[in-house]
Amino acid sequence: MSDAKRISWGKPRQPTDADRDALRDDLLARARAVRVDGWANHRTEWPAGQVAVVAYVVGDAEVLAELEENESTVLSRYAADLFGFVGGRKDNEKGLVATQAWFDAVRKALGNPAS
Repeated sequence: MSDAKRISWGKPRQPTDADRDALRDDLLARARAVRVDGWANHRTEWPAGQVAVVAYVVGDAEVLAELEENESTVLSRYAADLFGFVGGRKDNEKGLVATQAWFDAVRKALGNPAS
């Protein structure tokens, strides 16, 4: 018999408020970096999914289009990160209201770009 650890098929882990806070803080840091430095270095350093999320937060439709992403694809994918697999699916079924509200709060924390 093998000593390999058995796979647990129990309940998947639910993200906590602390997990969502960490996601928010990371996203805010990335969005601020793009506002200060532009996209040049970051687009090659970050995975495409992260670039799309940051582009969505800063309102960069051009970058989203280049990645063949839009609001719907970003929100649908991020819902699971915020609320877990089951919670993300439920939010999808409700029109992603909770996910949109979370992103609205992130944008509010980010503030408007300096003119």
